[in-house]
Amino acid sequence: MKIIGIDLGATNIRGAVVTGDAMGDIISRRINTKGTEEQVLEDVYFVVDKLIGKDVKAIGIGVPSVVDVELGIVYDVVHIPSWKEVHLKQILEDKYKVPVFVNNDANCFILGEYYFGKGKSIKNMVGLTIGTGLGAGIIINNQLYAGPNCGAGEFGCVDYLDNNYEFYCSGSFFNNVYGLGGQQVFKDAQNGDARALELYAEMGTHLGNAIKLVMYTYDPALIILGGSVQLAYEYFEKAMWERIRTLVYPKSVERLTIERSELENSGILGAAGLYFDSL
Repeated sequence: MKIIGIDLGATNIRGAVVTGDAMGDIISRRINTKGTEEQVLEDVYFVVDKLIGKDVKAIGIGVPSVVDVELGIVYDVVHIPSWKEVHLKQILEDKYKVPVFVNNDANCFILGEYYFGKGKSIKNMVGLTIGTGLGAGIIINNQLYAGPNCGAGEFGCVDYLDNNYEFYCSGSFFNNVYGLGGQQVFKDAQNGDARALELYAEMGTHLGNAIKLVMYTYDPALIILGGSVQLAYEYFEKAMWERIRTLVYPKSVERLTIERSELENSGILGAAGLYFDSL
């Protein structure tokens, strides 16, 4: 069974044909982010046209936005101003005559882990994507849970201190609070700089509080960290766990596993996984 997985990112759209556990060659195209709705759709068509064939069963696509999952309508896509309301599912189904599944990119991340990565056979888990922002995808009883408005897992938007969790628990933390670039802080930490290590410990404390929120609301067996910030895991791991261990249910902490994603192209694989999740 061949499924096309499409990952629509901030600057590029990437796709591949997924067959079983195997993924074919990736087709990539830079998005005309300042283009009209139709011009950006042409970028999508370019990638799909390279991948479509008679034996393709379905198309899955992940987008950085809120999605009406049932109707496949995409709203207010990050970094693409013209995509205010795009009926993506209908447009692609009319063009390619196969079922199309559309969802948020963080949901695709956790589906990628569930079907192809460290989340295999895990019944209840949460994926946290920690990059410039903080996103999340949730698996409950072996099924993706997105909520009726595709808004489940928006932990980053929850009020925290004087702002929200995303402000303090993402790669933007260093700039938001201290006016520093995240890449430079990472380099300094790699060189053993004491101040950089202190900053990562501070961010880890905030992230630990965010994970406590996840535990109190969903109590997952596994949390998988993805995104660029997880590459610095060794610098914030200790502080993060110190906060997690203040959870009032110590047995839940004992049973909790936190893993770092090692899955390449989880967005593409997870987008293909949208088909399997629909069965």
